Amino acid sequence: MNSIRTAVLAGAATALLALSACGNEGSPETAGGSSTSGGSAAAAPEYAVATDVAITGSPTYDKIKAAGKVVIGVKADQPGIGQKDAGSGEYTGFDIEMAKLMAANLGLTPDEIDFVETVSANREPFLQQGTVDMVIASYTINDKRKQVVDFAGPYYVAGQDLLVRADEEEITGPDALAGKKVCSVEGSTPATRIRDEHPDAQLVTFDAYSKCVEQLTSNAVDAVTTDDAILRGYAAQQPEALKVVGAPFSEEPYGIGLPKGDTALRNALNDAIETAVEDGDWKKAYDHTLGGSGTDPEPPTVDRY
Repeated sequence: MNSIRTAVLAGAATALLALSACGNEGSPETAGGSSTSGGSAAAAPEYAVATDVAITGSPTYDKIKAAGKVVIGVKADQPGIGQKDAGSGEYTGFDIEMAKLMAANLGLTPDEIDFVETVSANREPFLQQGTVDMVIASYTINDKRKQVVDFAGPYYVAGQDLLVRADEEEITGPDALAGKKVCSVEGSTPATRIRDEHPDAQLVTFDAYSKCVEQLTSNAVDAVTTDDAILRGYAAQQPEALKVVGAPFSEEPYGIGLPKGDTALRNALNDAIETAVEDGDWKKAYDHTLGGSGTDPEPPTVDRY
């Protein structure tokens, strides 16, 4: 692979803290405590930082090397995936672990990552404008997006599902959404699927899923839809009030968004994902962040388009 990984542990790596299973959103727990999904989270992993990196022909990597840091767009309001703690400002979640793992393969420690908050609608512009070097933000790979940005991965495959109030009995899946108010994020794949495939539903959109959850708990909408991993995090924070229907109706391959045409960096990150699956780092990242969610998914297969 382009990045030669030497087993030098990142001593500067900060221990990623598991999110609280309930109560204050985003408040950290010590490693090994309660995960966002309510289960027992594995200890925060450390990733070997490459000491001899050779990626030729990548303008993005040249920019990263010159700056001595990598700028990564992430979500800030998705428990278990990408969330920013309001007090400490620390980001946690599976996407954050993937960011640290990819940075390690580029020869960078966690202290050399700048996280920038993204929402679904600005991920392509941030890459096109050079605001970020890459995006790791529950970013579904699809053909429309591949026209303007490139993707490494997938590094995870989720499925679209529905979050409803705990006492909801009528909504059992997407075919039961006729006449129901369904909330999602504008510009997201889940919103597009509801609009195109379930036009009898009343789609309501915001710029963040946390706002949709607020609408659900205040009875302003009947359901929230996005990827099941994200919904499980929200349900675990309010188990007495919310539940996931548990009838996924899509496959959502999460990819690492990159500037269009940077094939060299895409290949290097694909190598890094495959190595992480083989050496167990991918599983460690999952167990630490989503391992308490009640699922144990198959590791992803990289798509080398």
